[in-house]
Amino acid sequence: MHRMYTVMVVDAQGGGLGRQLIISIRKELPDVHIIAVGTNCAATTNMLKAGADEAATGENSVIVAGKKADVIIGPIGMVIADAMLGEITPIIAKAVAQADAKRILIPFSSCDNYIAGVSDFSMSVLIEDAVRQLKKHLTGIT
Repeated sequence: MHRMYTVMVVDAQGGGLGRQLIISIRKELPDVHIIAVGTNCAATTNMLKAGADEAATGENSVIVAGKKADVIIGPIGMVIADAMLGEITPIIAKAVAQADAKRILIPFSSCDNYIAGVSDFSMSVLIEDAVRQLKKHLTGIT
């Protein structure tokens, strides 16, 4: 990588997916600047502990950090209003969907949304693929 890229990781509930993403991103792309944005304090804290450079919580943080991000990565629910037991507000979904950043959406079938064709993948396989896509986007290397 020739310049510092900024990756925004979004997660809700306990932040477990975001934590695992950050650990994997750090391993594959140690020079990436990671901003963790949680929909609640628990999610944000867990992502910060995993190695995010910066962290914030809530709707406005998604809007502000999304303007700085080259890539936004997280569960597909982050673009579906009222997903994740209501933690994804319409404002959050709109901010992520309309950001100029590339989005890498991890397909989980939950919260009354079923994604056909991905039900057989484990979380580790989905995270591995998401990080591979991030690396390919930022470096051109697979």
